[in-house]
Amino acid sequence: MIGCLISFYKNRRRLLDWYTEMLSASPSQTILISRLGARRTIVTANPRNVEYILKTNFTNFPKGKPFTDILGDFLGNGIFNVDGDMWYHQRKLVVHQFNATSLRAYVEKVLKDEVERKLLPTMEFAALEGRPVDLQELLRRFAFELVCRVSLGYNPCCLEYDCLDARQPILEAFDTASDICARRGAAPLAAVWKIKRFMDYGSEKRLREAIGRIHLFVDGIVSEKKRKIMSCCEKGDERWDEMDLASKMVKDGMDDEFVRDTMISLIMAGRDTTSAAMTWLFYLLSCHPHVGNEMARELTAIQCGDDMSRFERQKELRWLKACICESMRLFPPVAWDSKHATANDELPDGTKVRAGDRVTYFPYGMGRMKSLWGEDRFEFKPERWVSEVERGKVKALKNYGPYKFSVFQAGPRTCPGKEMAFIQMKYVVASIMERFVIRPLIPDRPVYVPLLTAHMARGFKVCVSRR
Repeated sequence: MIGCLISFYKNRRRLLDWYTEMLSASPSQTILISRLGARRTIVTANPRNVEYILKTNFTNFPKGKPFTDILGDFLGNGIFNVDGDMWYHQRKLVVHQFNATSLRAYVEKVLKDEVERKLLPTMEFAALEGRPVDLQELLRRFAFELVCRVSLGYNPCCLEYDCLDARQPILEAFDTASDICARRGAAPLAAVWKIKRFMDYGSEKRLREAIGRIHLFVDGIVSEKKRKIMSCCEKGDERWDEMDLASKMVKDGMDDEFVRDTMISLIMAGRDTTSAAMTWLFYLLSCHPHVGNEMARELTAIQCGDDMSRFERQKELRWLKACICESMRLFPPVAWDSKHATANDELPDGTKVRAGDRVTYFPYGMGRMKSLWGEDRFEFKPERWVSEVERGKVKALKNYGPYKFSVFQAGPRTCPGKEMAFIQMKYVVASIMERFVIRPLIPDRPVYVPLLTAHMARGFKVCVSRR
């Protein structure tokens, strides 16, 4: 009758590790969660099942209405909240834009500008003044500025040193919307938040207000772009050379609401994922100085050539990429992702799936499976990603495949921004590591909090000093 409701309640503050323990004890690395008032849920850390869900029988495992209900008010019909033909159309559009050489060049230009003119000077001031910095918040603001400039062509100016302690209403609105939507998904009964939404009460009222601010923010930028484009057309001037994604979509005549929903989805995807990955990496590097020393040696070896050639030379930063992958194995930006079965099915391990079941694959747990990563699975060991070393230099990395290392999803829904995410993370981490020493000021091991995207509870306070 009540299923595992009592155990679920007892372990609610350590849900990820509770699931991981049960998955480790399961011969198939798959478990069934059944509790009063909640949808039957299958959770798996089995790569064969992950491949089946994300690729082999992809059409039977869409996001599903329960998921789109939770995020619909916030993300609308954005790419991360739709299925079927609408998703295929948006996916095709986004992949086309992300594969464009012009966009990559624009991203590299904006990235270099944000790092050199904003991020590094801010850290330099902090080092000179001996001022503690919340590195997680700094990286989140950096990522927000970067994604706003790339997607909207707009600079929210939230990374200036003298504004770090100031409130940023639009950032707070995104935080509020993300947090409350995540809590919708974790609610024991969906009826609770739906009633609160109907009554415009409590957290649901705050969510409505936050979404209103976000819509006002994005709609204003899109409207201004439309006005400028129409003005250019009226004057017979077709020299509209803005490179951001919103400008391209507006110029192509796409519907305002569609542009807005797409922009909000892209901002959410780009804002917290890379910043979370980098935050945990810097924490792990502070715990393993020898890994950072090896990274410093690799960086020294490629410190030649002009700034733009540096992006090309990032391909040689294989040890750095191994460190990023190992950090995301242990602390993935998205702890789990759920689909909903449209028809009865059977997973490769024999698990029976009923129509309507929530089927969850679990990157956090997969990174902790002995069967996948061995006895040292809890250890931060970037060398597990190295396949070839020549004269002390990493020459090649192992490819574990997207169904074992599933942090970027896999199959048709593979993250279209994966390569750009690695470009961003490698450039930022390399730039910081070359110039600064990061020393944590937190007394205990930080707590991993899995909302829509994971973050470090209470931030990551550090002391910054010059190398």
